[in-house]
Amino acid sequence: MDEPLDVTFADIEAARVRIRESVFQSPFAFTESLSKRVGAKVWLKLENLQMTGAFKERGAANKLLSLTPEQRKQGVIAASAGNHAQGLAYHAERLGVRATIVMPEGTPLIKVSSTKGFGATVVLHGANYDEAKEHARMLQAEHGLILVHPFDDPFVIAGQGTIGLELLEQNPYLDAVIVPIGGGGLIAGVACAIKEVNPKIKVYGVEARAIAAMRASLDSGSLITLPPGRTVADGIAVRTVASRTFRMVQRYVDDVVTVEEEEIAEAILLLLEREKTVAEGAGAAPLAGALTGKLPLAGKKVGMVVSGGNIDVNLVSRIIERGLIKSGRMMRIVLILPDVTGALAGLTRVVADRKGNVIQIRHDRASLQGNLAEAIVELTLETRGFEHIEEISEALEKGGYRIVEKESDT
Repeated sequence: MDEPLDVTFADIEAARVRIRESVFQSPFAFTESLSKRVGAKVWLKLENLQMTGAFKERGAANKLLSLTPEQRKQGVIAASAGNHAQGLAYHAERLGVRATIVMPEGTPLIKVSSTKGFGATVVLHGANYDEAKEHARMLQAEHGLILVHPFDDPFVIAGQGTIGLELLEQNPYLDAVIVPIGGGGLIAGVACAIKEVNPKIKVYGVEARAIAAMRASLDSGSLITLPPGRTVADGIAVRTVASRTFRMVQRYVDDVVTVEEEEIAEAILLLLEREKTVAEGAGAAPLAGALTGKLPLAGKKVGMVVSGGNIDVNLVSRIIERGLIKSGRMMRIVLILPDVTGALAGLTRVVADRKGNVIQIRHDRASLQGNLAEAIVELTLETRGFEHIEEISEALEKGGYRIVEKESDT
């Protein structure tokens, strides 16, 4: 069987015309604070502001609008646990097309509810994406539905490539563009659009090191299927890229780098705190890649695609807390103190005298860490930096409180 044809620049231009009234042109905003951090002039392509919170609806809309009236009557189906599901469901409802989405059984309730809210029928099946995908193929054959793949589809890739056209229009003087990579549909389309207009612009991809299927495939020269992996960037946690996207990355992309989980988390926090921009792990990956120093960006004009903002609020909370600890703005400390009247009050007085703000306190008189005459206290404090943390710690020790554990980044 012949390999499927790669997507062309003409396909992307056609997609731009096709989805013009369906998908809004997202802002491409300059950021002074991140420019200083990266050492380059940085612009953010805010795809997290799309209706469904991610770029995926571009490809979904292009695919749906390319269907004949007869095909639309058949209905569409997809396997997805996130952004592709919501993008396809939203545009299918707008166009009056029946959509079925197969999601793994462990998919967070908020994603299931959001997809249903856009009018799709949700089928929960399988322990992971691969099992959900196989079930979707079975339902497709059984009910005569049109399968819409999240990245291995020329219309989907062309739809995602419209971002590249917008980047060129919004800032034609770019030196480089950084794009997250999962299955490769986004970077394949964006890179094609950019390189066919201006080959001098560098296009870089960023993957989570925990599951970097594109980097592994590029290194081997052929498609590699990785074992399952877990990453905070679940939107790009793809075990196998498509042959079509792989060939396009080989042709158009200058380099692909990987980032660690802590680097992604730091980028999420930076975007939230400095730019007031909510980004999921995949959306923050380009910034994480830029901050590693692995890419030659110094002094360049750089665009970064913030591909989506659909992140679980509980994860955001954990990232914020870890970030506060790493920056010295929060500390957690465990102490042993005498189990006598006034001991706890004395402890909090020492903290207050050193201007520490108690966020949380747990007093345990039954812990096995101390003897029967002692109590264990766990404190979470708001602090002003690492010097302040050391000042509070020294004051507690001088006050006779025995520190058995301290969590900070000092």
